[in-house]
Amino acid sequence: MKTTLIIGAGGVGRVVTHKCVMNSDVFGKIVLASRSIGRCQEIKSELPDANLEITTVDADDTEALIKLIEEIKADIVINVALPYQDLTIMDACIATKTPYLDTANYEHPDEAKFEYKLQWERDIAFKEAGVMGLLGSGFDPGVTNVFCAYAQKHYFDEIHTIDILDCNAGDHGYAFATNFNPEINLREVSANGRYWEDGKWITTEPMEVKMVWDYPEVGEKDSYLLYHEEMESLVKHIKGLKRIRFFMTFGESYLTHMKCLENVGMLGIKPVMHNGQEIVPMEFLKTLLPDPASLGPRTKGKTNIGIVAEGIKDGKKRKIYIYQVSDHEKCYAEVKSQAVSYTTGVPAMIGAKLMLEGKWSANGVYNMEEFDPDLFMEELNTQGLPWKIKEL
Repeated sequence: MKTTLIIGAGGVGRVVTHKCVMNSDVFGKIVLASRSIGRCQEIKSELPDANLEITTVDADDTEALIKLIEEIKADIVINVALPYQDLTIMDACIATKTPYLDTANYEHPDEAKFEYKLQWERDIAFKEAGVMGLLGSGFDPGVTNVFCAYAQKHYFDEIHTIDILDCNAGDHGYAFATNFNPEINLREVSANGRYWEDGKWITTEPMEVKMVWDYPEVGEKDSYLLYHEEMESLVKHIKGLKRIRFFMTFGESYLTHMKCLENVGMLGIKPVMHNGQEIVPMEFLKTLLPDPASLGPRTKGKTNIGIVAEGIKDGKKRKIYIYQVSDHEKCYAEVKSQAVSYTTGVPAMIGAKLMLEGKWSANGVYNMEEFDPDLFMEELNTQGLPWKIKEL
């Protein structure tokens, strides 16, 4: 019987654990580990009949991770901890020769920057260990990468432009809250935008580029250009690509709150002195904001995430839209989490499932679009994330 180690017990960790239990014939015994045993206990209480064990681990401590992986004889490590901890967990997997999967690329805790460079640099070490590391098996990155690979395989000879479109039309009832880790969310949104065109990266001011997009089952929404990590790998692997952009929806209330917080320094990631002790403003703000894992019971509405690809097929221009719509309340009814966590956690489970089954298999570090997309697309339809495609 396989043993699956899940590191991280936040909103996404809850979804991954629930979905792995639903596919226990593949995942076998599941061990859920987090710095907080309380969060693990809460998830375990939701799954009383599951073959599920819980424990604590410090994901910043590579030696502690190695010890845990060896003790439980893990067949795979699913990393849904913080992006700051990607490298320590990867290094533990290299040392123990254990397959690895995450949902978001590495971020340095003291620098508002994220890129695949340091993870890609571990490719040789994973090859030498004879195991696979799968990067970004969430929704975006993750499913959006697979959508691009699927479009390339079945609909185009060359894809010239890609727009990734992420809409969360959910309403949680709070004046201001983030749907995933506030530090990650607010750093991402307040950073400069970037997109790739004609072989180079172009930088924009935060929220400088805006368009209105009509999202099926949601409606027209203001969508803003951001930098997002999946673009970094897609420019390497999509043939003929001339431009790729990423857009995300935000309401006026969210943007107003965020700008006010930024103006008074609350989005800062450098320590400041307060009453004789150092605090990091962003970490203090995180303490004040609602826990994203608590939003599930009160969030209503839908998400719509997809890609619009334009290019050439058989000498003719073609444009298609592949997208997936999820309902917050339906997600909560199934796994006790809202749709933002659901749409990240389900693809993490699918990626791990394909790895354990040997359907996606290679030694080294890989991004999602480097494997056969058909297998993943089939799993999306059966595991709770049915997708649609239409010509534009």
